[in-house]
Amino acid sequence: MEIKRDILWRVYLSFLGVVLLSFMVLGRAFYIQNFEGDHWRGMSDSMHQRFVELDAERGTIYSEDGQMLSTSIPYFDLYMDFGADGLREKNGKRFKENRDSFAIALSKFFNDKSVAQYKKELQRGFNEKNRYHLIRKGLSFEQYKAFRTFPLVRLGRNRSGVIAEVKSKRLNPFGQLAKRTIGLSRVNAQNVGLERTFDTLLKGSSGSRLVRFIAGGAAVPVEGYEIDPENGRDIITTINVQMQDIVHSALMKMMVQSESAYGTCIVMETKTGKIKAIANLGRDQDGNYGELMNYALQTSEPGSTIKLATLLAVLDDGSSKIDDMVEIGTTGTAYVGVRNITDAERAPKSLMSVKECFAHSSNIGMGKLALKAFATQPDKYKNYLQKFHLHQRTGIDLLGEPAPILPKLKRNNEGLHAMVTASFGYAIQVSPLHTLMLYNAIANDGKMMKPYLVSSIRNNGVVVKDIEPVILDESLVKPEVIAAARKCMEAVVTEGTAKNVFKDTPFSIAGKTGTAHVAGGSIKYSHGIYQASFVGYFPADKPEYTCIVLIRTKPHAAMHYGGQLAAPVFKEVATKLYAMYVQGKKDSEIPVRPDSSLYRFAGFAQDVKKVFSEVDWKMVDSSIKDNQWSIVYNNNQRPVIRSLPAAKKTIPDVRHMTMKDALYELENLNVKVIVRGRGKVVAQDLYPGTAIVKNQTITLLLN
Repeated sequence: MEIKRDILWRVYLSFLGVVLLSFMVLGRAFYIQNFEGDHWRGMSDSMHQRFVELDAERGTIYSEDGQMLSTSIPYFDLYMDFGADGLREKNGKRFKENRDSFAIALSKFFNDKSVAQYKKELQRGFNEKNRYHLIRKGLSFEQYKAFRTFPLVRLGRNRSGVIAEVKSKRLNPFGQLAKRTIGLSRVNAQNVGLERTFDTLLKGSSGSRLVRFIAGGAAVPVEGYEIDPENGRDIITTINVQMQDIVHSALMKMMVQSESAYGTCIVMETKTGKIKAIANLGRDQDGNYGELMNYALQTSEPGSTIKLATLLAVLDDGSSKIDDMVEIGTTGTAYVGVRNITDAERAPKSLMSVKECFAHSSNIGMGKLALKAFATQPDKYKNYLQKFHLHQRTGIDLLGEPAPILPKLKRNNEGLHAMVTASFGYAIQVSPLHTLMLYNAIANDGKMMKPYLVSSIRNNGVVVKDIEPVILDESLVKPEVIAAARKCMEAVVTEGTAKNVFKDTPFSIAGKTGTAHVAGGSIKYSHGIYQASFVGYFPADKPEYTCIVLIRTKPHAAMHYGGQLAAPVFKEVATKLYAMYVQGKKDSEIPVRPDSSLYRFAGFAQDVKKVFSEVDWKMVDSSIKDNQWSIVYNNNQRPVIRSLPAAKKTIPDVRHMTMKDALYELENLNVKVIVRGRGKVVAQDLYPGTAIVKNQTITLLLN
C-alpha cells in the first residue's frame, strides 16, 4: 500500500508541476501579447522591412546655348506583383481577361520569347503569387512609354501589379568635346571637372522608401511610405558647342599630323573672362588621342610667351621704351650678367629695338632688358610677376588646379641668375590658363579678368544664382605701357616669328610665339622634347577673343617651334571664329530662324487671351467660355485658340505648356510629377485620358 501511495504522490506532484508550468506559459504569452506585442512585432518588421535610400536625379550640365553637355538618361527595370489586390480580386478576373493580350504584346515588342512562353511565365507567377516577378531590365524612356500602352499595364499599377523602378545613366552627349573639363559622374571612381567641382549641387538630396524583403532577397516597395528625393541643380556653362567643335578639330588635326604627346587650346571672351572653348588632347598607349588630362591647368616652363611679363615689367619700371636699342650681337649667344644666353634663331641684325627683340623673340635681348631694370633688385621683378597674378591659382571653377612656381629672387648672384633665366621663360612654371589670363588683360586694355566656366545655377529652370564676371585688376600697368605692349605683339605677327603663318590672314592678330626645351622628372634635355605655344587675340584693333595653343612634342620632333605647331592651330581657330562670331556682327544681321513653338503652345486660357490683347494681335477664339485651359496654334497665318478638355479623374494633356502650368494642373489632381530637361513640355509618359490612380506618377520631357 505504501508503494502505491508513494507512486500516486509522485504522479500528483508531476501533474501539479505540469499545470503550474502551463499557467506560467499561458501567463507569459498573455503578457507578451498585450504588453510587449508592439515591441516584438516591430522587431519582426525590422527584419523584413527597412528604409532604403532613393537617389535624387542628378542635375544636367548645359552649354551656354542650351545644349546638354552631361546629363542623366533614365532607364527602367520592370517587375510584376502578382499579389496585388486589383489583380487578384474576383478570383483573378482582371488577370485572366488580359493575360493573353499582354503576352502577345510582350512577345511582339521584345521579340525574345514566344507568346506561349510568356503566357506560361505569367500564369506560373500568378499561381505562385510572386510579388516581384522580373519582366525586363534596362528599358529606355521611349520603350517605357510604349510599354505603358500595353494591355493590363495601362490600367495602372494597383490594378495591373506592374512595378517600374527608375534608374539613370550619366553620359556626355557630345562625346570627347570638352570631356575632361565637363567631367563624368562615375560610380566607385574619382569624378573630375565640373562634375566634381559642383557635385554637391548636381546630386541634390536623397529620399527614402520603405521596402519589404520577400523570398529570394527581393525588395518590394511598400505603398505610401516614401520620401521623394530633391533633384540636383542644373549648371549652365560658358562653353559654346560650335566653338568647342572648332577648337577640338583644329587641335586634333595638328596632334595627328605631328604625333605630339599632348596639347591644349583655350578660347576666352576678352571682355568677360568666359571660357568659350577648352580642348585637352593626350595620346594613349595605343596612339589614339582623347581628353585624358586637363593640360590647360598643368604648370610648366612656358618659354617665350612669358616675355610679355618681362616686357610689361621693364616698360612700367621706366628703364626702357620700345624704341630703345639693344645690342644682340651676330653669334646668337651672349653673356648677360651672370650667365650665358643663346637665341633659338639668329637675330636679323646685331642691333635691335625693344619692339624688335620681342617680335623676333630674342632671349638675349629680353635678358639684357631685365638685367638693365632689375640688376640690383631681382626681387622687384618677382613683385611684378605677383602683380600680374602669376604667383597664385587663377581661381577658375575647377578643383585640383595646381599653384604656379616662381623662382627665389634674392639680391645675390643666385637670385640674379634666376631672374635673367625667368625673363625668357625658364626657372618659372605657370599653366597655359595663367598665360592666357595675362595676354587677355592686354587685349582688354589692362583690365585683368578672372577666367570662369559656369555662368548660372538653376533649379527646374529657375535661376538660383547668376555668376558675373570678376575683375582681378582694373589696371594692370599704366595705359601707355599697355599700348606699347600691343604694338610689340602686333609686330610678332607682321614682322616677327609668326609672320609667315599669318601673312594672308584677312584680319589683324596680335600675339606671341613660344618654344621651351623641356626637362624635368624623367625627361632630360637630351630627349629633344619641346613645348610649342602661341597666344594672342583678335581682331587686334578691337579684341573679341583671346586664345592660347600649347603642344608638347614627341622626342626629337622635326617640327617643334611655336610658329610651326601652335600658330597654325591658332590661325584656323581664329579664322573660323572671326567669320562666324565677329565679322557677322559688324557687316550683317544674323538670320534668325522662326521658333515653331510660337505656333503651338498651351496654358491658362485667360492668360493667353490677355497676352494677345496686350500686344493687339488678332486671333480666332474657338475656346469654350468656362474652360480654364487652352491651346494656341497657327492656322493660315492666324493664331487660333481652342479649349483643352477638362480633366477630373484622368490625366490631362499638358504638352506645349510651360512647366509652371503643367505642374499646377497635375499637382491639383494629386499626380506626382518628374521633370526632365527645361523649356516647354514636349512629351508625357501617360497618355491624356488615362485614369488617375492613387500615388500616380507622370514623367514630363521638356525641351
